[in-house]
Amino acid sequence: MRMTNDECRMSDARMMKMLVAAVLALVAPEWAFAQAPARLRLGTLAPQGSSYHRILQEMGERWRTATSGQVQLVVYAGTMGSEAEIVRRMRVGQLHVGTLTGVGLREIDPAISALQSMPLVFRSLDEFAFISARMQPLLEQRLAERGFVVLFWADAGWVRFFTREPATRPDDFRRLKIFVTAGETEQMDLMRAAGYRPVALEWTDALTAFQTGMIDAIPAPPFFAVALQLPTVARHMLELNWAPLMGATIISKSTWDGLSPERQRALREAAAEMGRRFQEAGRGESDSAVAAMRRRGVTITAVPAAAEAEWRTFIESLYPRIRGSMVPADMFDQVLRLLQEYRSGRR
Repeated sequence: MRMTNDECRMSDARMMKMLVAAVLALVAPEWAFAQAPARLRLGTLAPQGSSYHRILQEMGERWRTATSGQVQLVVYAGTMGSEAEIVRRMRVGQLHVGTLTGVGLREIDPAISALQSMPLVFRSLDEFAFISARMQPLLEQRLAERGFVVLFWADAGWVRFFTREPATRPDDFRRLKIFVTAGETEQMDLMRAAGYRPVALEWTDALTAFQTGMIDAIPAPPFFAVALQLPTVARHMLELNWAPLMGATIISKSTWDGLSPERQRALREAAAEMGRRFQEAGRGESDSAVAAMRRRGVTITAVPAAAEAEWRTFIESLYPRIRGSMVPADMFDQVLRLLQEYRSGRR
């Protein structure tokens, strides 16, 4: 029996509705997943209650507000183990975001060590900022290839030496047991070869190690030393600008790729602002920490010119061993090339 024109049109309409319903059924789960709130977990060694912790919490609040509650951040400060453990947790999806120093970032790619593991190579923080800014695009590319996206970079001022007893020259430190972050085998080997006594420990064990005599010296930025209460035992600080403490906040690429472009843009904008505040806080708090320690009777020792010359001669003698082991040779050479560019005024 032949259908009338009206019946044909009604049949076509029903078929179209069925087709649309079928398409929606296929894409609905994917659409719903894309729109579901994202609860992200961030791990860091920054002490709980520190300005760093508060800034990261504020970043999370900015993310929540900018995405109308669709991205929520939980910050775990000092409770997720070492930085190597934080990186491991990010790789298996237990954590999604990490705020790490160069030590943790080296667990992902050793090229990062060019900005952290070349002692006394930088003479000022402005000089470091110049070199760092020019190397960051390459470092970000290398981190992305290994599954991580950089949200912001920051430094926290200079690492200084804290000791139980006075120590000014390189030879003074040979009799001391010196803290080294657990897992830094190349640094352990280098220090032993140079006649020093490294002791591998986690940062969470640093104060107890000082109190029990397990270590006598530790390199740390002043604000972090104060947060860990190290100056209660290590009553001497050497004003030697050993190296800037640099780091970054990163997010796993799988987590990042699961966010919409709009959410990614909102997160990046908030993170960039927090990164600037992170750096200002780190540098400012290091200066404040030194002033506070001085008031509490900690001995702050300036490095005499002769002692500084000894340090530079000693460290430069180690550069051939650092290049290619602790720091990849090509990255080591790039730092020196950029330093020459900066110091010649060609910048």
